Amino acid sequence: MKHVNHQIFVLMICIITLPLTVMSGILYFFSLQTVKNEYQNSANLILNNLSFNIDQYLQSIETGTLTAQLDSQLQGSLVHWSNNQNPDPSDISIKYGGVIEQFISRIELTIKNVDSVQVFAGNRVFYSADFNQTDYNAEHFYEQDWYKQTLQSKGKAVLFGTHAPFQRIDSQESVISIARVINKTGTRENLAVILVDIRLDSLREILSLSENTNRKFIIVDDKGNTVYSSALVGEEELADLGQAVISNALLKDTGNFYASIAETPSYLNFVTSAYSGWKVIQYIDEQDMTKDATLFRKILLGVALSSLATALLFLFLLSARVTKPIISLSKQVRAVGLGKFDVDLSTDRQDEFGVLYKGIRKMVEDLQDHIERSSMTMAQQKVAQYGALKSQINPHFLANTLESIQMKAILAGQRDIGEMIGLLGRLFRIHIQTGKDIVTLREELEHTRLYVKVQQMRFGDRFTYSETIEPGTEALPVLHFTLQPIVENAIVHGLERMSGQGKLEISAYVADQALCIEIKDNGAGMEEQQFAALRQRLREAATDTLDSEHIGVQNVHDRIRYYYGDSYGLSIDSQVGEGTKVILRLPASKAIQQ
Repeated sequence: MKHVNHQIFVLMICIITLPLTVMSGILYFFSLQTVKNEYQNSANLILNNLSFNIDQYLQSIETGTLTAQLDSQLQGSLVHWSNNQNPDPSDISIKYGGVIEQFISRIELTIKNVDSVQVFAGNRVFYSADFNQTDYNAEHFYEQDWYKQTLQSKGKAVLFGTHAPFQRIDSQESVISIARVINKTGTRENLAVILVDIRLDSLREILSLSENTNRKFIIVDDKGNTVYSSALVGEEELADLGQAVISNALLKDTGNFYASIAETPSYLNFVTSAYSGWKVIQYIDEQDMTKDATLFRKILLGVALSSLATALLFLFLLSARVTKPIISLSKQVRAVGLGKFDVDLSTDRQDEFGVLYKGIRKMVEDLQDHIERSSMTMAQQKVAQYGALKSQINPHFLANTLESIQMKAILAGQRDIGEMIGLLGRLFRIHIQTGKDIVTLREELEHTRLYVKVQQMRFGDRFTYSETIEPGTEALPVLHFTLQPIVENAIVHGLERMSGQGKLEISAYVADQALCIEIKDNGAGMEEQQFAALRQRLREAATDTLDSEHIGVQNVHDRIRYYYGDSYGLSIDSQVGEGTKVILRLPASKAIQQ
């Protein structure tokens, strides 16, 4: 038989030693390509994140311009302005100053690095706010291409890449712009055109988080025009990048390739913005990308050798602390399987193996106890089955005989006797026909009522019978023939021995997820010594030595505890001259559907 430690040793050689040896040789040839692939994956991730952040920023700019569409006061001012042909600029400050100031404030809060905001209504400038206080020349703006393109967009935002401000005089700083038509709310009527110029600071902030001395970026529009270039890229390097390289990037939405930039092999990857159509291009010298390959290979080889040494040490410790205890435990368990329960499962370990040994020892003890109890139970069941088969003969014979006597009594004019015999026959029939151990409380009460009616015919008006049943409890399951023995005990030992009017009450309710059934009488009760002895015997294990006077009570109690467990059963409270109360406690299981 192969021991576990031998198997683990072979497994360690196969999955650690041999792979590490082969890996060391393979890494020598493929580590360079591995570094390239790792860099490409990280570069693609960085580029996608940058493109996403740029799109988010551009979308926030578009969202900011939407405030003009939603500002009812601004739209009202534009309508009034369009209808009033007074060209005096002071008219704006006087009539619309508050509205414009509020609108511009929202623009500044929504969009970062706003350079200027201009609103054109008709052929006139409604408002122009230059945060750099630069002079503008707005004459014939409606003839410019950007204005015509914005009108053609029919309300959609139009994005313009890096350019000199459209109306600014002698501007040295480039901006990006977004323009859109302001339509009258609920219509397509053109009220004005808004133009927002944005400084390039935000793009620099986004790209600066990923820029370093090796990695460089350039953003171009769909025509190949430069929108933004990294601060580290000078004009010569832009020329070195070459139109051919940019044209190659324009052919696809995303991709990567190797190209020569300034006679240096370089790696380039690019993505296309789904929002703006801009391409974000990232490139790096191939030598810079792979300079850590040699060090990476040496580190991996060192790790491989260290792993081999660690594996050998681990194998030694595993054999001493794990495999040997497992082998010993397997021998003990095999002995238990052969029926030998006097095995030694003692241990002084406090770890998981100690818990395992103690658990298996407890399981062996429980198994041995269970086997003994099962053997005893099977023997008792055989005896009980024999007794049950034997006892079925008498009730069946008696039921048939009682039906014959009932017919004789009715024919003889003794209807009371006939009715009493008929009820008794029905009781026997229920006993014969009900083969179930579990019935509903409703069925058990029907059986009990028949028995009480027979007793009332015997005693006349000496006692009354009443029920208080909580709604919903009648469908709950109970053990068959649990109420009748208790009721019989109450009548025979309680009500029959008293003088005066007797009362017998049955109530059912649910408390603490248990079905409680109370059988209460106001009969003779029990003496304190007799009552204490009965309670003591109920607390003890099932016994057949109980005197015949209370055999029914003991039988019901033992059946409930055997069927549901020791937390269920019955409790008794009795006082001489006041009566006895018996409470049956059963689990409030799911109702039986009938």
